[in-house]
Amino acid sequence: MKIPRFKFEETVLYQDSDFIIINKAPFISTLEDRNDSQNILSLARQFEPDAQVCHRLDKETSGVLAIARHPEAYRHLSMQFENREVIKIYHAVVDGLFSFNNQPVDAAILKQNDGTVKISRTGKDAQTYFTTLQTYKNHTLMECKPITGRMHQIRVHLAMLKAPITGDGLYGGKDFYVSSVKRGFNLKKMTDEQPLMRRVALHAFSLEFALLNGNKTLFKAPYPKDFQALIRQLEENRR
Repeated sequence: MKIPRFKFEETVLYQDSDFIIINKAPFISTLEDRNDSQNILSLARQFEPDAQVCHRLDKETSGVLAIARHPEAYRHLSMQFENREVIKIYHAVVDGLFSFNNQPVDAAILKQNDGTVKISRTGKDAQTYFTTLQTYKNHTLMECKPITGRMHQIRVHLAMLKAPITGDGLYGGKDFYVSSVKRGFNLKKMTDEQPLMRRVALHAFSLEFALLNGNKTLFKAPYPKDFQALIRQLEENRR
């Protein structure tokens, strides 16, 4: 699959003298990755030489990401993350039908050598809350509110609830094919159907924290095209 070149300036949602807030595209790493010729940090430093990324999103995850323009701004936001004062909201499409209303999951997470994680009493503490936003025929749009920031936290906590994220093969999620909801869907001859989304259906929807002047500010990131396309297909099938 050919990944389009990432244009940093086109992703900026907000900027001031302290922070740059972007809507990260999928398929680009937040930090340096030997398997990825581009990463957010290096691109941000072409835009602002002293830039530091304040938190991470997985390579496949899209959405709102905060970048500090100078060390004082980085320390300011890092302290808020450390004190769990930053409010992070993710949206995920999951396999199955669920009716959650601020459903808590408090389950420690242990990082494994193969790059995955598992629920384990010997892991680091992790808490997430889940709320159903919309149900479809065989899927649910879920709001995910992580309190901690562990690797793959939302993904493994949803898998624990038997609600794996669509497209998340690592933790039990299934790919979504248009043919599963669209009658008479025909492919070109001699071709195999590809998943509508070629990644985990997870998007960092909003981020709320206090700027250096003390004002708490909420930043929202619109869905990227592939997430929009998935929701559109689910909505059409619900009617």
